[in-house]
Amino acid sequence: MAAQFGRRLRRGATSTAVVAVAVAALAASQAPAATSQDAAGGDPAAAGTDTDPGGGGATGNSPYHTDLPPLTTPDKPGTSVDLPATGTTEAGIPATVLDAYKKAEREVGRTDAACRLPWQLLAAIGKVESGQARGGKVDADGTTFSPILGPVLDGRGFALIKDTDGGAYDGDATHDRAVGPMQFIPSTWEVWGQDGNGDGRKDPNNIYDAALAAGRYLCAGGRDLAVAADLDRAVLSYNRSQEYLRTVRSWFDFYNRGTHEVPDGTGVLPSGTGAGSSPSSTPT
Repeated sequence: MAAQFGRRLRRGATSTAVVAVAVAALAASQAPAATSQDAAGGDPAAAGTDTDPGGGGATGNSPYHTDLPPLTTPDKPGTSVDLPATGTTEAGIPATVLDAYKKAEREVGRTDAACRLPWQLLAAIGKVESGQARGGKVDADGTTFSPILGPVLDGRGFALIKDTDGGAYDGDATHDRAVGPMQFIPSTWEVWGQDGNGDGRKDPNNIYDAALAAGRYLCAGGRDLAVAADLDRAVLSYNRSQEYLRTVRSWFDFYNRGTHEVPDGTGVLPSGTGAGSSPSSTPT
């Protein structure tokens, strides 16, 4: 399975680049205790527990895409234009995926305004984790046409995480795999899963559900994502890798300078192989 992931994909546990800001922030804490609530159902979302109980983040430190944004920005530096009429190809985000990120921002803002979650952070993580749900290959309800799965976490080239869900989410009753456009491992989804589109289900392969879950996860522990140190802690709680932080930060900055909507299914896929970029990431 490890061979299916190309040279542009790194193990989440590998840290080859040091980000100075993150180092200082992490000296005190890498993952604050979670205190958020599931606003829709009123259930505690692991209140009083670490958002990263296994030490591997929301994704279990699964591989991710390491493509960086182009040097040319979608709009002039310093602007925060939401939807310019045109822009670079890489600045385009599929319509349903973009809508899910913005809806998650609004919902989290309604229930946890102090977090100040920016939808551009969700977009950056979605880009790195699955290439925006394989370039927006989702149906009208936001569910991917086929499951997006990371590699089997069997300890061979990746982390060892034995099955926690009986294969309910990832189709594997022996080991876990990261699932969906935001790449949650089953045990994390079981705690943080959300119903973002109001269909009565919490489906990690639905971009509305996954984006809202990611938003709540990132905001856990009273984080204020407008504060650089808190944002770094949040990203590193998702995947404990300095290189991951650097990659997500790069896309976050890129999207903050402007983006535009493109039709579903036409988003740019990462050049490397990995979760969301090839048929090998679907169940066999």
